[in-house]
Parts: sequence; structure tokens; C-alpha cells
Amino acid sequence: MQLHFSPSMRSITISNSNGGLGDLMKIKVASRQFSYRKLFHTILFLAFLLPFIFILTALVTLEGVNKCSSFDCLGRRLGPKLLGRSDGSGQKLVKDFVKILNQVNSEEVPAGLKLPESYSQLVSEVKNNKHSTKEFALMLKGMMERSEREIRESKFAELTNKHFAASAVPKGIHCLSLRLTDEYSTNAHARKQLPSPELLPLLSDNSLHHFVLSTDNILAASVVVSSGVQSSLKPEKIVFHVITDKKTYAGMHSWFALNPVSPAIVEVKGIHQFDWLTRENVPVLEAVESHYGIRKYYHGNHIAGANLSDITPRSFASKLQARSPKYISLLNHIRVYLPELFPNLDKVVFLDDDIVIQRDLSPLWDIDLNGKVNGAVETCKGEDRWVMSKRFRNYFNFSHPLIAKNLNPDECAWAYGMNIFDLCAWRKTSIRDSYHSWLKENLKSNLTMWKLGTLPPALIAFKGHVHPIDPSWHMLGLGYQNNTNVENVKKAAVIHYNGQSKPWLEIGFEHLRPFWTKYVNNTNDFIRNCHILE
Repeated sequence: MQLHFSPSMRSITISNSNGGLGDLMKIKVASRQFSYRKLFHTILFLAFLLPFIFILTALVTLEGVNKCSSFDCLGRRLGPKLLGRSDGSGQKLVKDFVKILNQVNSEEVPAGLKLPESYSQLVSEVKNNKHSTKEFALMLKGMMERSEREIRESKFAELTNKHFAASAVPKGIHCLSLRLTDEYSTNAHARKQLPSPELLPLLSDNSLHHFVLSTDNILAASVVVSSGVQSSLKPEKIVFHVITDKKTYAGMHSWFALNPVSPAIVEVKGIHQFDWLTRENVPVLEAVESHYGIRKYYHGNHIAGANLSDITPRSFASKLQARSPKYISLLNHIRVYLPELFPNLDKVVFLDDDIVIQRDLSPLWDIDLNGKVNGAVETCKGEDRWVMSKRFRNYFNFSHPLIAKNLNPDECAWAYGMNIFDLCAWRKTSIRDSYHSWLKENLKSNLTMWKLGTLPPALIAFKGHVHPIDPSWHMLGLGYQNNTNVENVKKAAVIHYNGQSKPWLEIGFEHLRPFWTKYVNNTNDFIRNCHILE
């Protein structure tokens, strides 16, 4: 860049030192109005302008546009860049492509369109066959729809397989039951009376802490009892009443006869051994077990008739869970008959078989239920939205007129699995009759009022008879999700593996299983020979 003054000082010329652009600027000064003051101002102005012109020239040179011979060309090329804008061609391309995508969005992918199997194949296909933008967009849409469909089908298949895995009996647990049943028939020690005759009066001693457990799972029962005894500060005050069915009775009796938990007391009784519990006293359960439609619902094809295109995976999972055969088992309904089954007891704590006791539960007997029958943890309050956000609307079909008339969808639900039952207060109510009545109504409606097990009729029957207890007594959801807060698990008095992922199943969550397995007696010969949890 050079600056030339004419000898007469009448003109000033700015030129490019390399001659690429010739004279950039030539300024003539009128002779009559010339003054050194104006010259000074002119030079000062040029001193300010020259660096700017130098930068422009350098940019033009670097970008290969020095063929431009005018400032008009230079301005058109550099103006948008200096102002932070593009020339608009890229934006137009994007707009055109979005327009085509919107057009394709409303069209169906042609049935005969061959879709690439991968992204690289898509690129190769477009490159080799010179497809138009619309054809490319249609292929892209077809590939995405195919992927979404395959993912959805895989999810439903996973949920179905998980349902069957949760409903099946693991080989090790089946082996344990068979071996203990055989032991009952050949070993007199396995048949000894439980508890021993001198301890029988303690079974109705209300100064002791009575737990009731109803299950046909021997391994699960052993963990509940073992964890309860080990966590108790006064195990000598504990009495476990284990109720099982006829086919499991011999094996269950063998286990607790051969593995005593002294000083605690364990009683094992089969349903067939309760004089009161006859078909005449529980006709509604006979109807549930023998009703063809009910058996087909719980034991039939769980996918037939389900429109998978109109249902979400979460809803499908709930429907599958509702079809668990355990929901028509008398063992699952037995808790509604506790006042009649234990006529001499005033208060009991009922436990599910998928729980673990981690803290002394004797303070539960000191909780004042304020005249209520059922002390339970409410499940509509808490940080875990998946587990602790349950209200009546989650369990009942409020489009059914009887449900809509009698229930409030916003009423808080409560948890089954660890409940304090005041049997004296219970005997003054009509809870059992209400339970029966609503079960019959649901049968008449072909299960259109609710579908999920024993909790819905209990929510109705115990309505107005529930006293909320502190949530720390009973933590739920360990069988639902694998993001359960482990620190909260450690603090809970009772942890509940409600849901499909039981800790004794392969689908159990690995990081939550140790809280349960620590109470499995791995030194026991039956446990080792049946390869439990291996």
C-alpha cells in the first residue's frame, strides 16, 4: 500500500504496492481553497482509513477474489462477512430441505420402497443412484419408522418375557420345596410339632409380638423370619405364624422344624388346617378360583386381543402384572380373614413374603391407631413418583358408574405388605363383608371395575379404617425400578420388593439383591444342594 503526493500538492493517490488492483483512490485538491490546515486534516483522515483499506485488501487477496476490479464487487463479497451474515445460500438450502421434510411428513412411505439397512448404506444409495431430495427424505422417514416399530416390538417382547419370568418358579426354589417335602416323609425331626407342646399357649399370648406371613415360597419365608429375628432387640418376644397351602405345607414345616430360630417361636399352618376357613365361609373366593372367565384371564394368552399399536409399554406392563396368577390365590386373600383365623389375638403385623426386616419392629405395637383397624404407609406422598404417587385413580376404573359414585379418584392409597392390624377394632366392623360384596360386583362386571389383585377391594373395604404410619417403617418399590435410592434402603425398617423383579429371580436388580441375600442361609445343605442363587 503506497501513498503518493503530486509535486504541486494538488492530488493524493493511494495505490496497491503489488499492483494487483491499480490505483485504489485518487483525491484532487482545489487550488483556490487549498490550505495547509486542510492538508493536515486530509492526511489525518487517510492515516485512519489506510489500515482499514489494508485489511480489506488482505482479505480479498486471501479469499481469492482479487479479480474484482471495483469496490462494488469488493463490498458485495465482504460486506455480509464483516457484518456477521452469510450470503443466504446456506439458509435457503436449509429452508428448502425443511419444506420437503414437512411435505414428506404428511405422506405415506411407498410400500415397495427399498430401505437401506444402515446409515452408510443410505449415503451410498443416495450417492450412486442420484436420488432427489424428496426420495432421500422418504427413505429417511421409512428407516426411522422401521426402527421405532422394531424397538416397540422388542419392548413388548421384553415385558412379556419378564412377566413369565416373574410368574415362574425358579428351578432352585422348586428343588428346595421337593427335597424338604421328601424330608418330611422320611425324617421324624422334620415332622416334629411346631412349636413344641409346652410353647403352644404362647401362640395366643397378647403380651408377645405376633407376625403373620402367608406364602408358598419356602425360601422367601425363611428370609422374612430370619431377618425379623436377627433385627429384633427382643427376639424372645417374637411369634411368627406362617400360613401356607396344602401342597407346600410339608416342605415349609420341614424347613422351620430343621432350622429353628430360637428364642423366637414359629408356627406353620396349612390353609386346610384352619377349621373356620371352609368353602362355606368364603364362597366368593371359590367363585374367583372356579370362574372360567377369571381363570382364562389369569392363565390364558396374555397378549391375545391386546392392540399393541394403541397401548404404551407402561400400560402393557401394568396389564401383565395384573394378570399374575397369585391374585386368585387364597393365600393372597387370606389377610381379610385374620380376625377369624386368630380369634384370641388382639393385634398382629401382617407381612408379605417379598419383604426384609432391617430394624426392630417392636415399637409398632406401641403405635396408637386412634381406633382405626389398619396402620399402613400412605403411597401418595414421597419423592419416588413411580412408587409413591398412587391414588385411587391408579387402581380403579372411574368410568364405571359404581366406582364413580362411591369413590374419590384423588383419595390417597396405602400399602399392603407391612400392616398393623388391630383385630379387636376390626371385629366391630363389616370390613370382610364389604370386601366380599365388592369382589362379587367386580365379578359381575367381568373385571371392569378393577384388575389389579387384592389391593383394590381392600382399599374400598378398609375405607375410613386406615391410620397412616411413618413412611420410614415401610419402603416400597424395590421390585419395580433399579434407580431406588440405596441410602434410603439402608435406613428403612422394612424394605419391600413389590413388583416383578423379586430378589430370588434372575430379573432381580443386582444392587438391591444383597439386602435380601444376606439373610439366606448358604451353609444349609438343602440350599447348597439346590444351588440357590448360583
